[in-house]
Amino acid sequence: MQELKFAVQTRAGELRPLLNTSGLDYRTMNLKEKLPTMTESAVLKFLSENGNLVKRPFAIDETTGISLVGFREAEWAAALG
Repeated sequence: MQELKFAVQTRAGELRPLLNTSGLDYRTMNLKEKLPTMTESAVLKFLSENGNLVKRPFAIDETTGISLVGFREAEWAAALG
């Protein structure tokens, strides 16, 4: 859960970038409708209990402040290069 909280902090509190919105679990659970009424802690708990809901790849380095979610080649190259 700590890793997810860090990723949210690096995105100015935005939760949506962490979610695998194209995944079957996201659609099956009807999260598009539920998310607007959920608290941040409830969403983070959901993500921590169901790894299929987390967008991948997912990488963080708290010492350098790097948080990468989903694959955007330029973003990964800049962060890791």
